[in-house]
Amino acid sequence: MTFRVSWFLLLVGVWNCVIWPNFMYNIAKDPRSWSGGEPTGFFLVHLVLVVVNVAIGLALLVLGLHGIRAKARASESGEQVRG
Repeated sequence: MTFRVSWFLLLVGVWNCVIWPNFMYNIAKDPRSWSGGEPTGFFLVHLVLVVVNVAIGLALLVLGLHGIRAKARASESGEQVRG
């Protein structure tokens, strides 16, 4: 994995981890999300979307960090690494 790809994955991971919880906050305030104090299908579907996308974001963040650290370790040891 190149250094650029690592940074891209890291940034996409951060983006997902910031944007989706904010989206969920807005969905929770929507009147369509609740019926008599109970969550509706509208809320539950969006909750699943948020959980999946935050999990994907965390995975991308970890992969990006791993790639960046590998590049740093290779630079310290004098190895040549692509990217």
